[in-house]
Amino acid sequence: MTRDNREIVLSAWRAFANHDLERIAAYFTEDAEWLAPAGNATAVALDVPSHMVGRSAIAQFIANDFPRLFARDVSVSFRGVYAEGDRVIVEETMSATLANGNSYVNDYCFIFELQEGLIHRVREYMDTARGHRMVFTEVLRTD
Repeated sequence: MTRDNREIVLSAWRAFANHDLERIAAYFTEDAEWLAPAGNATAVALDVPSHMVGRSAIAQFIANDFPRLFARDVSVSFRGVYAEGDRVIVEETMSATLANGNSYVNDYCFIFELQEGLIHRVREYMDTARGHRMVFTEVLRTD
């Protein structure tokens, strides 16, 4: 089952990248939770909760809200994917161009908990201070 859970999570990441609401929702249990640090830059900038509950809320965020901030050139470099039983840990670096034109590069760790082949809970960790600097600091332009 460990190998299958790893593949489920990696397949979910591919679905996230396509921003297809229905395809994303299909990876989560009805009562899934996504927990990120309170007050993280993404939640603040988009005025969304840092603790999302329900497959619909999570899919809405990934498909529609996320691209409003991370506007283009989004890429994810996986540094490690570890599976043990019903848990899959993903270490990654995400980079993007933000809607305000700033560059964004931050390291993340996600802990996925699965139930019967679906994602039930995601705990997200990142450098919140670094995220705030990139999202809320004006870039000095020399035009």
